[in-house]
Amino acid sequence: MNAATPSSEPTDPREPVDPDDRNGTLRSESLELALAAQDAAAVAFALRHDVVVVPKLVLPSGASATSNADAAAAAAAPSTGGPDDGALPDEGDQVRVFGRENTDKRILLLFSSDDTYAAMVPDDPNRQVMLYDALSLRAFLEAHLDVIEQVFFDIAGPHTMAANPEDLLKALG
Repeated sequence: MNAATPSSEPTDPREPVDPDDRNGTLRSESLELALAAQDAAAVAFALRHDVVVVPKLVLPSGASATSNADAAAAAAAPSTGGPDDGALPDEGDQVRVFGRENTDKRILLLFSSDDTYAAMVPDDPNRQVMLYDALSLRAFLEAHLDVIEQVFFDIAGPHTMAANPEDLLKALG
């Protein structure tokens, strides 16, 4: 690789992920490949060194989270410091979590691409996502560990994997 050629990946996994460097894609090829191989170590590596697609909570005008657990789990997401471009989380952006009725526990769904999220919610007219890097994902999990009971990757398939949040935190380093 020529030294003058810009890299499409951050040189330091602690750097914010710039959507302009991703050529307009909301996708992690390394996470996609790791899930296809059903390789937990490769999934952990992809999460530490690339991005993951996170569903963004979109509330109708004037609406608010309906329960304390929703409000806690959807609290302001950590910002990666990027502009409000629809890909990077901004201050006030909230993670969309899922759960069973009448329980305080929630499930965090993460995706290798915007397309895999779309496959899960094909009829959602206001589907939005954000890209999280390892630091943002770790901060979210640490802040909401008491309400997140499970994490699923690409739950609509074809290569679904699951992790408990504590193990995922360990994998993130």
